[in-house]
Amino acid sequence: MTLSRRKALALIGGGTILAASGAAAGFLTTRTPREALRPWGLAGGYDDPRLNALSYALLAPNPHNLQPWKVSLQGSDRLRLWRDEEKELPATDPYDRQIMIGLGCFLEQMVLAAGAAGQAVDLTLFPEGEGGPVAEAHLTGGGRMDPLAAHIMARRSCKEPFEDRALPAALVEELAGMADIYTDAADVARLKTLTWEAWVVEVMTPKTMTESVDLMRFGKAEINANPDGIDLGGPFLESLMLAGVLSRAAQGDPSSRGFQEGVRMYEEMLHATPAYAVLTSKGNSREDQIAAGRNWLRLNLKTTALGLALHPVSQALQEYPEMAGHYAAAHAMLAAEGETVQMLGRLGYGPTTPRTPRWPLEAKLIDA
Repeated sequence: MTLSRRKALALIGGGTILAASGAAAGFLTTRTPREALRPWGLAGGYDDPRLNALSYALLAPNPHNLQPWKVSLQGSDRLRLWRDEEKELPATDPYDRQIMIGLGCFLEQMVLAAGAAGQAVDLTLFPEGEGGPVAEAHLTGGGRMDPLAAHIMARRSCKEPFEDRALPAALVEELAGMADIYTDAADVARLKTLTWEAWVVEVMTPKTMTESVDLMRFGKAEINANPDGIDLGGPFLESLMLAGVLSRAAQGDPSSRGFQEGVRMYEEMLHATPAYAVLTSKGNSREDQIAAGRNWLRLNLKTTALGLALHPVSQALQEYPEMAGHYAAAHAMLAAEGETVQMLGRLGYGPTTPRTPRWPLEAKLIDA
C-alpha cells in the first residue's frame, strides 16, 4: 500500500512539517524505490515465452502483496507453479483461502500474457494433489490475444476514496456478467457499514493488527530490500519518518495520534464508495478459490478498461473467530445458502495510483 500525500497529511492531523533544505532535501528527492519497481519495466522483455508470460504474471494482485508464488521450469515448454509456504497470513487467512485466490490471479494473468504473445496455455491444477504444485502449464503455439490483456500494466487496486458519482447503468450491465454488482442505495449503505465494522475488528484485534504491521516496509531501503508486504514510501512519507511522525511503533499503538488519524482516514475511504462487486462460488474447494482469483483478475482488468477503480475489502470474509459475526452477516447478505463469498470489493471512480513493488522474476524461479 502506497499512501498518497492526502493520506499522509491525515496522519499528522493537520500539523505542519517544515520543508527540508540542503542535504535533507536532496535526500528526499531520491526516495523512489526504483529497484523494487524494476519488474514493471522488465515485463515482456524475455525471449523464453514462459519467462515472458511469468514476467507479467508476477504483477498480479495478491493479499498484502505477499507474492506467494514460486515457479519451476520444466523441459522447454512447461512450468509448474508452487505456493511459497513462507508467505502466509495465519492470523487473517488461517485456511490460506486468500493466498489461493492470489495464486489464481497469477495464473490468469500468466495465461492472458501468453495469449497476447501468441502462446496457448494448457493448464492443469494440482497435478499431484494438494500437497504438490498448484498448477502445471504447457505453453504451445496458437494462442490468441484476449482484449483484457491490454490493461495488465494499468491495473491497480485503488486504495483511495472514490468520487461521489454513480456508475452508469450501461457499465453496471457490462460488469454484471463477471460479478454481482451492488448499486442500490440501501444495499450500498449496509455494505459500507459491514466493511467498516469488519476493518475495525481486524485493526483492533492484536494478532491481526500485528500481522499487518509486521508486513509494513518503511522507506526506500526497506522496500528495496523486501519488495513485498505493505509499502510506505516516497518523499513525503519519508519526511514524516524523519520527523518521527510515521513509524512502526506508532502504527502498532492504537493510542498514538498517527494510528488514530489513520483510522479516521480509512473510515473516510471506505465510506466514499458508490458500488460494490462480489464474487461467490457454490463450493469452497481449492479449485473454487483458484477460479475466484482468475475471475477477480479479469474483473479488475475489465474495470480498468472501463475507467473504473476496484479495491478488495475482504476483512468480513476472513475466517478467524473474532470475525465470525461479520463473516456470517456477509454471507447472509451476499450469498445463497451453501455458497461462499470469495471476494468483496469497492467499485467506483478513483484516482490513478502508483505501481506496487515486486520481487524480480529471477527471485521467484526455483529448481523442483
